[in-house]
Amino acid sequence: MFEILPMNHFINLKDISKNDLNKILLDAKKRKKLRKKLSTLEVDKGTPLKGKLLIQMFEKSSLRTRLSFYLAIKQLGGGTLTLRSNELHLGEGGESLEDTAKILSTYGDGFMLRTDSDQKVENFKKNLKIPIINGLSPSSHPTQILSDIFTIEEIKKTQISNLKICWIGDSNNVLNSLIAASVKFDFELNIGCPKNYRPKKKILDWVKKNKNKIYFFNEAKKAARNADVIFSDKVISLNDKVNKKKKLSHFKNFKITQKLMKYAKKDCIFLHCLPRGSEVEEKVFFSRHSKVWQQALNRVHVQKSILMYCFGKLR
Repeated sequence: MFEILPMNHFINLKDISKNDLNKILLDAKKRKKLRKKLSTLEVDKGTPLKGKLLIQMFEKSSLRTRLSFYLAIKQLGGGTLTLRSNELHLGEGGESLEDTAKILSTYGDGFMLRTDSDQKVENFKKNLKIPIINGLSPSSHPTQILSDIFTIEEIKKTQISNLKICWIGDSNNVLNSLIAASVKFDFELNIGCPKNYRPKKKILDWVKKNKNKIYFFNEAKKAARNADVIFSDKVISLNDKVNKKKKLSHFKNFKITQKLMKYAKKDCIFLHCLPRGSEVEEKVFFSRHSKVWQQALNRVHVQKSILMYCFGKLR
C-alpha cells in the first residue's frame, strides 16, 4: 500500500495564501545562503527530495524555466525527466489527458507543465495524484513573479510592500501574476500601457473585489514616476497572432529608455523576465539599473522552495 503524502499545487499566486508564499521566500533565502560554497550540481545538505522524480512537459519554448527546474530538483537530491508534448500519445496520438495523468502519477512525484492552455492545467490538476506546477500558461506565470519578488527584496533589503513597483508594456501572463502578487503582498503597482491593451475584464474585476493599490496610466513617464522597480517584457510574444507592425506602433511611446528611467528613483532597478526585444534600450539593459542576470539566477533558489512546498516538506 502506497503512503499518501501531503501535497500542494502551484498554479496561480492568487490561490496561494500569503503565509505560504512568505514561507517559500524565507526558505529560498536560507537555501541561497547555504549554497555559497557549493558547486552547481552539489546537493543541498540533508538531500530533502532524495528519490523524488519531477516530470517536466513543455508545449512552449523554454530556457530559464527548463534550466532552473532541472537544477532545482537536482540540488534537492531528486531527479528530472523532460518531455515534449509531441513525443507523447496525448492528443493527436489518441491517449486521453486522464490516462496520461494516471501514468504521470504512477511514474513521477511531481509534474511541471509549460503550456498554451489554461484549461489543460486545470484538467491535469483534476486528474493527477501528484502536485502540478504551472511553469507558464496563457494567463499566469507564478514561478517567475515569486522569484522576482525574492530578487527585489534581496536587492532593496526591505519588504516589497514598502516599495513602488512599475510595469511598462503589454498586458500578459507575467503582468497577471504581478497583479495577483500586488494584492497578496500589498504593494503599489503602477501599470503603463496603451488603454486598449489593459488586462482582460476578468482580471480587472478580480482586482476591484480585493483591496489593492493598482493604478493604470496611458503615459509611460507617469507610471514610472518615483518607481523603485521597473518591469518590462516583450511586446510581441512568440505565439502572438496579431499584426505585429501595428502592435509595435501602439507601444512606441512605452519603450524603456534612459530618459524614462530618470522619472524613477535614482536607485531604481530594471527587471525583465527575458527574452528581450525592442521594448528596452541597450543602454538601459546593460546599465547599473539592470538586474536581469541576478533575476534569472534566482529562479533556481525560489523554485527549489516551490518544490519543497509542493511536496509538503516546507515547514
